[in-house]
Amino acid sequence: MRFVDEFRDPELIAKASDEIRRLSDPNRHYRFMEVCGGHTHAIYRFGLKDILPSNIELIHGPGCPVCVLPMGRIDDGLAVAKDANVVFTAFGDMMRVPGTHGSPLEHKARGVDVRIVYSPADALQLARRNPDKQIMFFAIGFETTAPSTALTLMRAKAEGVKNFSVFCNHVTIVPGIRAILDSPDMRLDAFIGPGHVSTVIGCRPYEWIARTENKPVVTSGFEPLDLLQSIVMLLRQLKAGEAKVENQYKRVVPWEGNRAALKVLAEVFQLRPYFEWRGLGFISQSALKLRDEYAEWDAERRYPIPGTRVTDPKAAQCGEVLKGVLKPAQCKLFGNKCTPEHPIGALMVSSEGSCAAYYNYEHRKAAAMASSAGSAA
Repeated sequence: MRFVDEFRDPELIAKASDEIRRLSDPNRHYRFMEVCGGHTHAIYRFGLKDILPSNIELIHGPGCPVCVLPMGRIDDGLAVAKDANVVFTAFGDMMRVPGTHGSPLEHKARGVDVRIVYSPADALQLARRNPDKQIMFFAIGFETTAPSTALTLMRAKAEGVKNFSVFCNHVTIVPGIRAILDSPDMRLDAFIGPGHVSTVIGCRPYEWIARTENKPVVTSGFEPLDLLQSIVMLLRQLKAGEAKVENQYKRVVPWEGNRAALKVLAEVFQLRPYFEWRGLGFISQSALKLRDEYAEWDAERRYPIPGTRVTDPKAAQCGEVLKGVLKPAQCKLFGNKCTPEHPIGALMVSSEGSCAAYYNYEHRKAAAMASSAGSAA
C-alpha cells in the first residue's frame, strides 16, 4: 500500500479486527504497552480501542519527551532566560508546559524573551541575525529529534557562531523501557514499539526485551491498519509461545536504523551518567549531553544552572499515568482542575501526552453523548 487512505480502509480494518478476535484467547487478559505518544493519539483519534476485544488492554507508555521532562529542568532553562541578553527558544509544544513559576509562555508575558522555533536551525539563524544576543535553544526529544540538534551544533561550530548554545534535554528510549519493566507494579505482555524513534535507531536495540524479558515487540506505524496489524503480530507470537522483535513499519523503519543519523549523534553527544525522568526517577545512561568538543555551545557550561529539583503537585498523578499504572481519567485532577486550557501536568499540554489525547477524544466524546442523551430526554 502506498497511500494514507489505504491504511484507513474500512473493509481492511474490519478484517484486521476480526483476525484479532480470532487470535485472542477469551480466557486471557492481554496488556500491550504502546511506547510512543503518537500511537496513543492515533488509538484515541481513530477509536481503535472501541473495536478491540475487551480483554485486550492498551497501556500508555512514557513515549512523550515533553511529558517525561521533570519540572526542574524547565525551571533551569527559564532561569537562564531571565538574563536580558538571552533569548530562550524552543518548540511550540514546550511553550505551555508548566514549571514551578509558570510556563515559558507565561514568562514571555512577563517580559522574558521567549520565542517559538520550528527547528534548531531556526534558532541558529536567529543567532546569525542577532550577534548582540545570546540565543539558547531548549533541545528536547528522543532520538527522533536529536540528529537535527546535532547537525545544527556541527553547523554552528563550523561557522564559528559563538552566540548560540543548546540546553540539552534529549533522552533515549531504551533505558525508559527498561525502567518500566523494572517497576514492581507493572505487568505487561508485549510492546507496540515506537515508530518515530525507530526510524533513527532501528529495531535491533529492542532485541534484549524479547531475549531477556520474554516479551514480544512489534515496531508499528501510526495509521489504524498499522496499529491493528501490529496487534495481530503480537497475538500471533503469544499464541505460538514466541518472543521476538518484528518490524511492521518496514516502509519507513530500517532494521539497523539510519546510519547517517547515528553517526552525527555519536559525534556530537555522549550519554549522561544519570538523568531524571518525571514519574520514573533517575535513570542511568538515559539522556544525552554535549561532548567536550562542543563545550563552547553547551548552555549548561556557559551559564550557571541552578540544578532545580521539583516534585509535581501532590494532587497530580502524572507519574502513575506515565508508567501506565493509571489511566488518564483515573487521575484526581483530570478534566476537573487539569484541562488543556488550564494544564497542571505536561501530559495534558503536550501534543503527544496521553492525558491530552484522552481528553480531546474520549472525554469530549463522552460529554457529547451525555449531552445528546439529555436533549433527547
